[in-house]
Amino acid sequence: MIPISAIEKAAFDLTAKASIEIPPDFRNGIKEMTANEPEHLSQFVLKAMIENWEAAEQDRRPMCADTGLPRFYVKSGNEAQVEGGFVALERAVRKATAEATHAIPLRPNRVHPINRKDYDNNVGQHAPEVQYAFEPDGDWVDLITVHKGGLFGTDYRMLFPGDGIDGIKRFFLDVMVQFGRRGLFCQPAIVGVGLGGNKDTCMRLGKEACSLRIVGERNPDPEIATLENELKELGNSIGMGPMGYVGNSMVVDCNIEVGYTHTGGMPMSIHTFCLSSRRATARIYDDGRIEYRDDPEWFTPYYRREGIQ
Repeated sequence: MIPISAIEKAAFDLTAKASIEIPPDFRNGIKEMTANEPEHLSQFVLKAMIENWEAAEQDRRPMCADTGLPRFYVKSGNEAQVEGGFVALERAVRKATAEATHAIPLRPNRVHPINRKDYDNNVGQHAPEVQYAFEPDGDWVDLITVHKGGLFGTDYRMLFPGDGIDGIKRFFLDVMVQFGRRGLFCQPAIVGVGLGGNKDTCMRLGKEACSLRIVGERNPDPEIATLENELKELGNSIGMGPMGYVGNSMVVDCNIEVGYTHTGGMPMSIHTFCLSSRRATARIYDDGRIEYRDDPEWFTPYYRREGIQ
């Protein structure tokens, strides 16, 4: 049985790791961008970002003053048993979030939407969010934290089958231009696209695509993988670089996830995971061992399954 103390420790450690350390895949993606950026000022900004991340790690302080909205993704093996059950797991991650907010510290971003009540700990109604997925077999629990911004950098449109690939590209380009022009996300960013499902599934898939896949990983569907490459190239062709400067460094990577949808529609959502790519993952075993890793491994063959089994 997985000890609840191990869940709480992992949740706290992951919160610190996500807020301070840039994942290696994103860091490498930015270094590659820096080498290929022709504009001197944009190249300077990219190098400054890398230096900022290094300083944050050395000082053990958050890499950005806005530490986002902590949320957790939980993937459980089918045979896993948690001490106290999953209600205890949720209590543990809420407790870890509250403690980490003061210990790291994080900015207490969570407030009531109307009266602006603030508990000063990033905990409240539906905060932090906890989302679940399951895998066959396995007696472990994967805990992933993502500290994603919660203000801008997201859009949705109901496209139709007749819009086709050209319609997808047109919406993507419209969003990238508007987000960049209006300062609605901090680029360069990982862009996640959700295609299909109903509206809430479409939005969920897009958010997962931007925050739970590593840079350079392609969708196993060759047609979707090709579209990912095309959208990444399109996003970097509009003449905008890091933080709105002139350049070609806007999209670190583009990840697409799909869900089967209504025959009459093609919903599409777009999400950005900004230059403070806050993500950390751990697997907790039934003997209390905790293994930390860089790849969330969220999109498994089982998670993307199409048939009954």
